[in-house]
Amino acid sequence: MSLTTEIAYKSLNHYGEILCGDKVEIVHRPDSDIVVLADGMGSGVRANMLSTLTSKIFAEMLEQGSHLDQCVETVIDTLPNDPQTHVSYSTFSILQIFHDGRATLIEYENPECIFIRDDALVPIPKHERLTRGKIVNDYRFNVKIGDTFLLMSDGTIHAGVGKKNAFGWPWEDIADYALKSHRTSQSPMRQAIRLCEACNELYDGKPGDDTTVACVRVTEEKIVHLMTGPARNPADDEKMVADFMSGDDSVTRIVSGGTSATIVSRVLGRPMQVSLDYGDSDIPPMGEIEGIDLVTEGVLTLAEVIRLIREYADTDKVDRAYFRKLDDPNAAARIAKVFIEDCTRVVLYVGTAINAAYQNPDLPLELGMRQNLTRQLTEALGAIGRPVETHVY
Repeated sequence: MSLTTEIAYKSLNHYGEILCGDKVEIVHRPDSDIVVLADGMGSGVRANMLSTLTSKIFAEMLEQGSHLDQCVETVIDTLPNDPQTHVSYSTFSILQIFHDGRATLIEYENPECIFIRDDALVPIPKHERLTRGKIVNDYRFNVKIGDTFLLMSDGTIHAGVGKKNAFGWPWEDIADYALKSHRTSQSPMRQAIRLCEACNELYDGKPGDDTTVACVRVTEEKIVHLMTGPARNPADDEKMVADFMSGDDSVTRIVSGGTSATIVSRVLGRPMQVSLDYGDSDIPPMGEIEGIDLVTEGVLTLAEVIRLIREYADTDKVDRAYFRKLDDPNAAARIAKVFIEDCTRVVLYVGTAINAAYQNPDLPLELGMRQNLTRQLTEALGAIGRPVETHVY
């Protein structure tokens, strides 16, 4: 069984700074997913440059297929200690999870990773090794579905120093808090936000250090099929619907568009029922077809879905208020929530018939509103790490 990951992170800037001194890079390789969290020395522009350099070296080398150990040696050689303070120019944590279940975690002067399995905190057997004269924590282990990891910069353990917590927030207390929030958090981003917000409260809203939490959850592949628009040739209706319905029951299926829903209903021989509960006056109501997870209107709904996904891509602005919008029962929020919290890959089935209700049928196909929305949706999903496969009819 091939495993994959859900990855999200949230940062707090040092109070008064525009740039964050922490940097997170995510690398997807054919054999694994990798998260790099780098913490630059100090704060502001200098720290941002140091953490960015560190994370970019890792990301580029890993994308080119370099072994993780080689990357660590290169970074340590590139970023020596400050000659006056003897403090590292940048610290880092790297988690690599292979699709076959193997995992590697390497930490250099960052707080230890929090590992949650089966609703319990689990210690990871570690091995300290010397790399280029530096002590590095090196963990090699196996993961399973549901495992959750939280990588942190030291802004977490410094939270509250001189304020609510004289000596900061002890790692053990952070881990206990993370475990409690894990039991109620629906996604890695929600969990990262809760932990960062707790740190911000301890800082009295004025963080004395850049603070970052990256949350990684091991999961099975979650595929979403979305069908929108009728086929250019009506004779292709049955093939389009058959392709859309392919796969097992684990696939989430969404139909977007009234004409598309009518076609699916007819081809499958299953009646469609339309809800009279709008939920949101700006978003058209949903329908129901047996075997289809969501049935919605097309253009207006997809436009709002794209807006919600783009908003999520800006991690600086994502907070609990955003998730309250995502939890709304309207059609757009429900689709966006599936893409954001219950999806690792998307397959689009796009009909290319011109809909005269929305545009001049004489316009070139690429200027059609539905096709333009499909392109925007693909770009928005790509920005949050959801690969998209498109089939055109």
